[in-house]
Amino acid sequence: MNKKFWLSNVLLEKGFQYENNQISGTKTNLNHLLIENDKIVDILEGSIPKDGTLVLDAKGLLAIPSLVENHIHLDKCHFGGPWKASTPFTSVSDRIKEEEEFLPSFLEHTTERAKKLLDLITGYGVTHARVQCNVDPVVGLGNIERVVEALDAYKEKLSYELVAFPQHGLLRSNSVKFMKEAARNGVKVVGGLDPATIDNNIEASLQKMMEIAVEFNSDVDIHLHDGGSLGMYTIRRLTQIVEEAKWQGRVNISHGYCLGDSPIEEVSDLAEILRDLDISLATTSPIDAPCPPIPLLYEKGVKLSIINDNINDHWSPFGTGDLLQRASRMAEKFGWIDEYSLTRALGFITNGVTPLDNKGDAMWPRIGDTANIILINASCSAEAVARTSERKAIIHKGSIVSGSI
Repeated sequence: MNKKFWLSNVLLEKGFQYENNQISGTKTNLNHLLIENDKIVDILEGSIPKDGTLVLDAKGLLAIPSLVENHIHLDKCHFGGPWKASTPFTSVSDRIKEEEEFLPSFLEHTTERAKKLLDLITGYGVTHARVQCNVDPVVGLGNIERVVEALDAYKEKLSYELVAFPQHGLLRSNSVKFMKEAARNGVKVVGGLDPATIDNNIEASLQKMMEIAVEFNSDVDIHLHDGGSLGMYTIRRLTQIVEEAKWQGRVNISHGYCLGDSPIEEVSDLAEILRDLDISLATTSPIDAPCPPIPLLYEKGVKLSIINDNINDHWSPFGTGDLLQRASRMAEKFGWIDEYSLTRALGFITNGVTPLDNKGDAMWPRIGDTANIILINASCSAEAVARTSERKAIIHKGSIVSGSI
């Protein structure tokens, strides 16, 4: 489409409304956004200059930032193929044994099923994804190669980063050489998995993971399911290793169930350490496992992401692919029912970008921002989260990539 156009009659948030000194609503008004190439280059109220520039009428739809999926598995999917429920769950170790048996036969389906998942999440407004890919002796880099093929076919719809994920255990499956091979082939994030219960050696597993990250100047994303004191110890030791390696701001913990079943005082203390080291946390806000106390972590300043994780694969048959629905579930789970809290929930699925900051000052969009926009049928972002409103169009780098206006 034309790379310079006016997006007219767009509803933007301008501030909070107050009643009895409490936030009771969100102020909005209509604006016109001038988009050129991939940037927002002007924002106007009133009339649009009549200079022949193409005008697309948003007809009062609300603009919110596009979504960021910070943890999704596109390999090993049943989604996109015949329906298949999961077998009863017994343990992570048993699931890994299942994978070792069927992964080779899955390879022929991986690319097409990954494309089906990409169709799903981009239609809901995701324009960037951190994609987890198995790296193991069973398929080597086979999953990465096929997922990259799918991602490259969708490069007009989203950007991405890959995580080399040792699903079968970094040490348990002797996957170190495959992890290094993935890094040499351009994968920028080193994954890890349950150093205690899968690798059976917390110290050796964490040290080896960080050693690979430092060698290849990679970020880290460790999947930690271990609960209670075992998981808490693992995180504390991880924070020490991060500080020793000076890897602040480059490490994410996915899941972190232990934060949801440990004494709140211990979690509060650990949250301050995570904040100070800029270690982020990604969670689905699960309803079938201990959930990290998101309100506490947010209050402490920990960077948080709500994620999809896996969608209809052998681990779980569930998942809609809609990050907005995930954020809505989180808000409902923790009683975030007021206007202000609902607006904060949006930031968990946009890498922290929200139309209004904590004080109600307008922060997005601004001139110079990349034009990654969702046009949604809602009066404000709080309504969009609470009602998981219909997305009418998705704009990625200045182009409409899903829906229409």
